[in-house]
Amino acid sequence: MNQQGFEMGLLDGLAGQVLGSMLGGGQQQAGGNQLIEIVLNLIKNQPGGLGGLLQQFQNAGLGGAAASWVGSGPNEPVSGQDMSSALGDDFIGNISNQLGVQKEEAAGSLAAILPQLIDQLTPQGNVPDRDAMSGSLIDLAGKLLRG
Repeated sequence: MNQQGFEMGLLDGLAGQVLGSMLGGGQQQAGGNQLIEIVLNLIKNQPGGLGGLLQQFQNAGLGGAAASWVGSGPNEPVSGQDMSSALGDDFIGNISNQLGVQKEEAAGSLAAILPQLIDQLTPQGNVPDRDAMSGSLIDLAGKLLRG
């Protein structure tokens, strides 16, 4: 198994545990693994990586919230509508189709998990470059295992 496959496997295995507490478990937990995968693919495939994703939030007027996810203080919450504004209705629609839920539920779930994942990927308050992202994903998996 290659490094990326190992990372995704670890994160998929941990997603249910993490999302069970974040999103209420049960039925949503099954979609949680998919949501983690979608979010990680979003970060990985985003032009500019995590920095590019954060720039989308800046462009949508949510720079303060996005900065709080990277910073060391508490994460500023965002709404599902904020997610739709920053990422686009088409992207949210694609997630809702993949998860088999309404757009509002997909956006709300994304609003619950994306700030947490970005916070975990930026423990020192710095956005890792693409080369460091693999290490950050492994570190995230380690933190979740301890939790």
